[in-house]
Amino acid sequence: MKRLLLCRHAKSSWQDGSLADIDRPLNKRGKQNAPEMGRRLRRLGLRPDLVISSPARRARHTAKLLAKECGVPSKKIQVIPDVYDSYPAKLLQLIQSLDNRWNTVLIVGHNPEVTILANLLADLGLDNVPTGGIVALDFEVGAWSEVGELEGALNFFEYPRKESGTIEGSN
Repeated sequence: MKRLLLCRHAKSSWQDGSLADIDRPLNKRGKQNAPEMGRRLRRLGLRPDLVISSPARRARHTAKLLAKECGVPSKKIQVIPDVYDSYPAKLLQLIQSLDNRWNTVLIVGHNPEVTILANLLADLGLDNVPTGGIVALDFEVGAWSEVGELEGALNFFEYPRKESGTIEGSN
């Protein structure tokens, strides 16, 4: 089995209008929410084998905070340019090219791609993955190359403003 955790970066700041989109940082709420989401993953017993992040500052910071709370060493965080300003089919190709030694992979990216990709892989009917939200999908496959459209099963959908302890789709 392979487990994919799709995370939309935590809440970002729009305070400095002179910054390029890729350089926008997390705001105060984002800096609080990302570690909390990492703690939720830890409580669920989830420790990603690999964390992949967009190169955007807000995504990298989210990935770092999540990884720290899950006990994932920073050397297991990979920044991959294709996660920024991408599209779902390209992200699926990235997933299908993952090394099979990793069974649980966390990808920190952006909307609308995170929401579209989650719906593409598991037909969830999600309108929106909120900032800091994580969709966990399970695939009954032996290799990442076998992951395809509508083949994922929802394990859970968590997000910062959701009541703690109510995990949608948890088995």
